Amino acid sequence: MRALFIGDIVGESGRRVVIENIQKIRDNYNLDFVIANGENSASGFGITEKILHSLIDSGVDVVTTGNHIWDQKETLVYIERNNCLLRPANFPDGTPGKGSFVFNAKNGEKILVINLMGRVFMNPLDDPFKTIDEILSQTNLQNSVDAIFVDFHAEATSEKLAMGYYLDGRVSMVVGTHTHVPTADSRILSNGTGYISDVGMSGDYDSILGFKKQNPLEKFITSIPSGRFIPASGEATLSAILFETNNSGLVNKIKPLRLGGLLGEELPEF
Repeated sequence: MRALFIGDIVGESGRRVVIENIQKIRDNYNLDFVIANGENSASGFGITEKILHSLIDSGVDVVTTGNHIWDQKETLVYIERNNCLLRPANFPDGTPGKGSFVFNAKNGEKILVINLMGRVFMNPLDDPFKTIDEILSQTNLQNSVDAIFVDFHAEATSEKLAMGYYLDGRVSMVVGTHTHVPTADSRILSNGTGYISDVGMSGDYDSILGFKKQNPLEKFITSIPSGRFIPASGEATLSAILFETNNSGLVNKIKPLRLGGLLGEELPEF
């Protein structure tokens, strides 16, 4: 299976660079499946149902999220009727929506997508390590799916690395999101799981984490709240990672991809 994960989509510019380029990327690499984190896609805070469907219609198969999942209150309702939108699986029992789901890829194989959220410097959700053990006890590479992808939305690099090593050999990919800064540590771990600490955001990098610079700067300098942060609206970079799985569901190849904007490059060979 050849698949792509797109890092945190921030605001309109982030949505635009994804929607305008995703089909070209799918065709260029003959992709079987595309995942994107969309929790900042609605003016930087949450995701609306309209935005969700615009991403799905453009060629994204499933949208993951994180700590901003409930910023748009309508999500509490529409998430129940959209299996293509996931929220972190370690929210408490009874939380609307799903934290994992099995999807059919273009090549006919089955991929389990799992969304988790860290607890270091984050909201104190249920234990993500225990949560994923429970999920994998029911659905795993040995008996029911061809690939397993994990979006671990977390602040601390140490927690992301711990999750990567904890799942090495049990899942196809562990991808870190949330910090909006791409890391240079993409690799295949010793037991065959692909890993990167953070894919980076899909948004305008002439910004502070995708937001116009003025309000964050004022908050850092004065320690006084400076109003709602506004997404930067310049040309965005699409930040993503390509990966390919083998017959065992582990990873053969992994490659970061950055297209457009300040960090953009030509489409790499893969």
